[in-house]
Amino acid sequence: MPLKLSCATTDPSKASADLLALGVFAGESISTTAPIDAIDKLLGGALAEVIKHREFTGKKDQTIEIESLGRLPARRLLLVGLGEEAELTVETVRTFAARSARSANGAKATSIAYGIPGKLDAEKARALGEGLVLGAYRFTKYLTGERVPKAELAKATLLTSGKLDKVRKSAELGFKIGTCVCYTRDLINEPANELTPIALADYAKNVAKKHKLACKVYDAAAIKRMGMKLFVAVAQGSVNEPRMVHLTYKPAKATKKRLVVVGKGLTFDSGGLCIKPAAGMGEMKSDMSGAGNVVGFMAAVAELAPNVEVHGIIAAAENMPDGNSYRPGDVFGSLDGKSVEIINTDAEGRLVLADALSFATKLNPTVLVCNATLTGACVVALGTHCSGFYATKDELAKQFGDAAKEAGEQFWHMPLLEDLREQLKSDVADLKHMGDRWGGSITAALFLREFVGETPFIHCDIAGPALADKPYSFYAKGGTGQGVLAFLRFLETL
Repeated sequence: MPLKLSCATTDPSKASADLLALGVFAGESISTTAPIDAIDKLLGGALAEVIKHREFTGKKDQTIEIESLGRLPARRLLLVGLGEEAELTVETVRTFAARSARSANGAKATSIAYGIPGKLDAEKARALGEGLVLGAYRFTKYLTGERVPKAELAKATLLTSGKLDKVRKSAELGFKIGTCVCYTRDLINEPANELTPIALADYAKNVAKKHKLACKVYDAAAIKRMGMKLFVAVAQGSVNEPRMVHLTYKPAKATKKRLVVVGKGLTFDSGGLCIKPAAGMGEMKSDMSGAGNVVGFMAAVAELAPNVEVHGIIAAAENMPDGNSYRPGDVFGSLDGKSVEIINTDAEGRLVLADALSFATKLNPTVLVCNATLTGACVVALGTHCSGFYATKDELAKQFGDAAKEAGEQFWHMPLLEDLREQLKSDVADLKHMGDRWGGSITAALFLREFVGETPFIHCDIAGPALADKPYSFYAKGGTGQGVLAFLRFLETL
């Protein structure tokens, strides 16, 4: 049953739901704070005892969950610390909603009522709607029999003291945006035997139809005909043909600004002839996370309906070992015209992206954004919860960095160190496609920069956060969709 969201001005102590989730600010006298005081009286003082025993003070991320034992209309009560009221951020609100929804899933709840103290503004109401969907998300497509969840969250009620229509409108937008991020998660979680490049293109086409986006799909012959020799080289070792997808959002009254977002779509990366170690190779189904982000982002753009023209480019291929695979030492041309010497076939993403970026520049973007699970070096540098990003202009870096922070997603500005460009010089071609191990994320970004000309360019290396081994913040275990909300906020700054 699809999850549905509604808003109400009901007193939380009278709200009927399987789980009642309330945010609590730190620094308040919790025992005398409405509605907790009213709920405590209905529970005969039991809540105050639990709060005291567990030293719950409303500190950020503290939680208490108890059964109401029939003394409340709600079956269970969840209190979540929000931290200091003056420091409340959109990310905290979204995480509160997501954590509450995850708790509802764990309690086999089918309904949840939730709210935070004070009046909700539009941004925080939107964040609540996003967090609800993102927290409730589970990938259960291939589960059968006893593995199928026994209950599914079907109804959510946002309790508010603000203007109901305004809160409802913002929360519903957030709900729709969260649903779009879940498109990305579904794509990342799909096994590679199901999500081939063709299947990825078909999924993008269906999402485009649903959200009224223009969509053009280029098959293998078209990619070859256009002169995308690097793209073709990576794909030629697989029985599954490559695809390139071009999604377009064009409002009736657009400004002169145009955003283009490109995503790496390696539906499986074995490493090619330079094959990866067996350990961890199964995670390489997520090497299309950048492309998945583009699908979720473009659907969210359609829901947001900005007055900026937006394009999404997906370069989908499979990198496999075969008698027809490309080899170290091979030299290929590119759509840009530059020749490239292949050093390691496991650095295939930048080759596919080089041709896709060249294609994207022909759309004359105001800003060109690339996102990809590109290097393990970035994970070494920043860990698994933070993406690195590079920008060709300092003011562009600040604009994107601020937008990501406002969206509550972790991105760190990395340097385009010019002296490392020497590592990309080849004796037999215009460029090598990779340099030394040290600074590997930087040389990958420098290589991509070679194919964007003078276009203002941002490259995001999302290799760490794209796939999570356990839920955290508002992200789910498995595919996270990290980046979609940051890109959306960046678009809003345009």
